[in-house]
Order: sequence, then C-alpha cells, then structure tokens
Amino acid sequence: MPGNSQRRGAIRKNTKGATVGSGGQRRRGLEGRGPTPKAADREYHPAHKQAKRGGTGGRVASSGGRGAGKPQRRTKGSSEIVAGRNSVVEALRADIPVSTMYVAGRIDSDDRVREALKIATSRGLPILETPRGELDRLTDGAVHQGLALQVPPYEYADPHDFIDPETPGVPLVVALDGITDPRNLGAIIRSVGAFGGHGVVVPERRSVGMTASAWKTSAGAAARIPVAKASNLTRALEEYQKAGFFVIGLDMDGDVELPDLDLADQPLVVVTGSEGKGLSRLVRETCDQIVSIPMHAATESLNAGIATGVTLYEIARRRR
Repeated sequence: MPGNSQRRGAIRKNTKGATVGSGGQRRRGLEGRGPTPKAADREYHPAHKQAKRGGTGGRVASSGGRGAGKPQRRTKGSSEIVAGRNSVVEALRADIPVSTMYVAGRIDSDDRVREALKIATSRGLPILETPRGELDRLTDGAVHQGLALQVPPYEYADPHDFIDPETPGVPLVVALDGITDPRNLGAIIRSVGAFGGHGVVVPERRSVGMTASAWKTSAGAAARIPVAKASNLTRALEEYQKAGFFVIGLDMDGDVELPDLDLADQPLVVVTGSEGKGLSRLVRETCDQIVSIPMHAATESLNAGIATGVTLYEIARRRR
C-alpha cells in the first residue's frame, strides 16, 4: 500500500538523518570528565577544609585493630528541654550544660524561681523572658510552671578514642547493651569515674543517650568521663578485641564468678546488659568471659548500675 511505503521511507529517512554526522558531535559528550577527584581535593568538601587545617579533626587509634588509622568521628545528640521549677533548679544545681533558660513573663516568684535565676546569672547563662504560649510550644505542653531550660546536644566520642586513652592506667571501658534508663547511665558514668575507667560506649539504636537526667545522676562525672556512640555494638567489641582488649559480660549465669576474675589487670571492656533481657545473643557470643556476681539466694538480680559499680570496684581493687 502506498501509505505503508511512505511511512517506511519516512522511518529510513529519519534514522539516516539521526546517524549521519553525529559521531563526532557526540563522542566528546561520551568521554566524560575523567575520574572523580578525591574528597580532600574538592574545594567545597569538608574533607578539603580539614586537610587545609592539617588534620582529621579527631584522634587516630594507634593500636593494631581493624579500626587503626581511621579518622575519628564525633556525633551530636539532639537538644533537650527541661521543664518545671523543681527540675530546672535540680538541673542547675547539678551543673548540667545549659544553652538558654526561659522564664515566663510576669512569673509568680518563689524560692525555686529566685534560686534558678541566681544560679543562671552566676553562670552567665542567657535568660529569655518568654510568653507562656511560646513556653507551652517549647515544652510540648509539659507543666513548665513558667521555667524551662534548653540543654545543648551532647557531643559523643568515638569508641576508638578509648583504645589508646590519653589518661594514664590500663584501659577500662564499660559498654551498655540494651540499657534504656538514663538514671542507670548516669550512675554507671559516676562509677566509671570513681574507679578509674576511661569511658562508656552505648549503641546508636535501642539504647539510652546522654539526657539531662543522665547528667544529673552522674553527679558531675559526665563532665569528665566521655560517652561514645557505636553504630554496631558487636562490631565495636570485636574492634576492641583486635586491639588487645578482653571483653567480659555481666550475667547471673556466668562462666566465672567476679572474685575469681583473672583478667582484671588486662585492658578490659565490661559489658552490662539490660535488667530484663540481659546480654543480647550476639554480644554474649562475642564476650571472652561471662562473669557473675555472687549474691545471697534471696536476691534475684542487681540493678544494672549497681552491678557495674560492684564489678568496677573489684577490678580497681585488683589493679592496685
């Protein structure tokens, strides 16, 4: 049919027209721009700015683990609002870091308000008079009683920072597996500081972080003892083992009782599990030893913070 032949001719013509003389024009577009420059060579990349400053911005682990030689990263948590007169006063008494104190306009002053203002003024903290409606929004509807504090994001260390700690002594680290109560974290930080430990490691997921409650319970130790965040706790424990650490887990059904622990004078990571579930399966399998604390038969278990404190005391006693 004539119509079909015309269409075939049109197709041939269009195809030919698309190919004639196009090779030279398109070859340059197909060549690309060469290999992608390294991050440190790209002017607007953060790695370039760090290289110009002459460092990576963190310490490099010097031990021979898989993570040796890696630039260290530090992560920041989220900011937090502390609301209510009692909570604000207690937080200020505990020297918790504060970025701003909010005070409702025309607040009815009492002893707690006056003390909060006195402490904030002596510490040079910014004090903002804020409408009550704005305070309701900032505190997400909590009972703020006209007072609130903004706690800045906590800057977490990197787990590799504890492989070659700057402070003297045999390395001693506590890792938390499934601890979700900030008061337990604060108590453990306090024990780490009291018994010569170098830091605490928490996992990124399903774990407590450094909240105002943890700061308060640590009784000032959180200002001295760094807390690191690990993206994968099991992998972090394996890194410590490659660097020469022994990893011991605390559990009621232990391989060895605490008084018989022979690893106390070695670089150690003490892993504490949650009170309800204990150590997770992968973490337990990673540990070199599972250690139990001998107790009276009438007591089923110890609080995670107390169990960690007892263990750290025994390790410190043996290291003297």
